[in-house]
Amino acid sequence: MRSLLDLVFPLRCAGCGRGSWPFCEVCRQRLGAVTPPLCARCGRPTDLPVVSCPECPPAEIASARAPFLYAGPARQALHRLKFSGWKTVAEALGRAMAAAHEGEIDVVTWVPLGPKRKASRGYDQARALARVAGRRLGVPVAQLLRRAGDTAPQARRNAAERRLAMRGMFVPDGAARARPPPGRVLLVDDVLTTGATAAECAGTLLEGLHATSVSLLTAARAINGPLPARCYARREPRPGLWLPGDVPR
Repeated sequence: MRSLLDLVFPLRCAGCGRGSWPFCEVCRQRLGAVTPPLCARCGRPTDLPVVSCPECPPAEIASARAPFLYAGPARQALHRLKFSGWKTVAEALGRAMAAAHEGEIDVVTWVPLGPKRKASRGYDQARALARVAGRRLGVPVAQLLRRAGDTAPQARRNAAERRLAMRGMFVPDGAARARPPPGRVLLVDDVLTTGATAAECAGTLLEGLHATSVSLLTAARAINGPLPARCYARREPRPGLWLPGDVPR
């Protein structure tokens, strides 16, 4: 059945929507890969290794990593996942996320979508990414948080406004309360911008569920200010991010 579906509805490039899956050669060369040296805490590309930087997320987040810059084909792929129903994009991006992860973890969870947005999209894109990343990392995936309601779009808000808007928006999942503390949690989301949403989730995990630590893994990272020249170079992504012909089942 899978072979028949692929023949009738072949998977297309997650970036441009026309070339080969998961990213065509043109889009692969345009992907902004996040490569070392990095800020050790937040994973921002730097000219020299640093322990922390001005763009580090709030203190609740122990560390953050992302395989791509939020631009070009990676941004287009996330838009297809979030707004166009391309669920299979989660497989390509989730593999890249797992390759970018560093450190030991006990469980993978995700930033839950609000009820209205989840109903309109039919699925939660962060959950889809978490399932792929967790499978690749060999770590269990569990829902630890629930969203208390929907919020207005955050794009035009600064970091302080975003944090205020998200206050009290996340609560521990009922089933998670009945289990032992989750230990070291890997929190998954689609994009890291200011870290306000992830920090609110992390605070709930730390205080409400007594997690040991919370690290953040996203598919892409929005960056303010200039980047090292290597981030703009046309090159192939790191080997092993995707296996040709490996189709999500």
